[in-house]
Amino acid sequence: MIVTVVGARPQFVKAAVVSVALAKAGIREALVHTGQHYDDAMSGVFWRELALPGIAQNLAVGSGPHGRQTGQMMEKFEAYLAAHEETRGVLVYGDTNSTLAAALVASKLHLPVFHVEAGLRSFDRTMPEEVNRVVADHLSELLFCPSDNAREHLAREGITHGVHVVGDVMYDAFQAFAPRASRDDARAGWVGEGRPRVLLTLHRPSNTDDPTRLASILEAVANSGASVLWPVHPRVSAAAEQLRAAATFHRVAPLSYLEMLGALAQADVVVTDSGGLQKEAYWSRVRCITVRRETEWVETLADGWNTLAPEPESVRAALSAPTPVQWTPLYGDGSAAERIAGAILERIR
Repeated sequence: MIVTVVGARPQFVKAAVVSVALAKAGIREALVHTGQHYDDAMSGVFWRELALPGIAQNLAVGSGPHGRQTGQMMEKFEAYLAAHEETRGVLVYGDTNSTLAAALVASKLHLPVFHVEAGLRSFDRTMPEEVNRVVADHLSELLFCPSDNAREHLAREGITHGVHVVGDVMYDAFQAFAPRASRDDARAGWVGEGRPRVLLTLHRPSNTDDPTRLASILEAVANSGASVLWPVHPRVSAAAEQLRAAATFHRVAPLSYLEMLGALAQADVVVTDSGGLQKEAYWSRVRCITVRRETEWVETLADGWNTLAPEPESVRAALSAPTPVQWTPLYGDGSAAERIAGAILERIR
């Protein structure tokens, strides 16, 4: 048996396709949810919508400061593994505190760690995600990279054993679920006909914790004259109520995965600080403006499909850019989950 640890909504999407591939390969899996994302809009809806396997254990850690949250995850996950001695390895995704906690506990218990989305680097250690992904990579025995760039990052850090370039499991999910996405859901509508349609998401503390910066970003988007759909992250909802520019947007609760894919199908431009949405916009052939100084997904910057806009002024300028013409497939052929399952089967046999 292997234990898969998830805690945040992007990980639920990845697990939805990898868990299917593991089952097809005959690998028994127990899914442990740390509770990092815990309300229905951020967690429960994904189980219903994506037909994820049942949760073997919910650690119910919830939110909190990084140290306390990670420590509680470690304590509870260690107890879970102690009660399940048949575990042959631990599978983790991405770069969250759930990823870090699980990788640390498994490593200390001498269990192999399998890291999906290995090798990504923003080279910004002020981002908690960057610290998490670097540590997880250095603790992992099997490292599943979405691209050659990711493999090269690992090689520069001396990690060459157990590295597999498999493609991106998010592309597997995109191909599997995009045909089911609702294009008529009322929650994914725009206000105002005939204007460019902007899909906006913001959640990173660097953009949302400073009210002045958040207001400036929203004003830059509002001044573009576009019709804006803003699924508001729970940690930003209180601040959004106080900001003038936000009043002009169509604000909705967080969208489910299928609703988000449906919104992407209707959007002309995405403005985001999310990692996953950059790729989903690219695969949907929708221009993306990333409100950050860097991106782990550097390949999406090619041909102008993704633009880094770290300041409100650069967001405003990027919104007026034309839609690119050239488009090149990125991140594999949609078979990443199958390759991951095959490599894990070879390791635990």
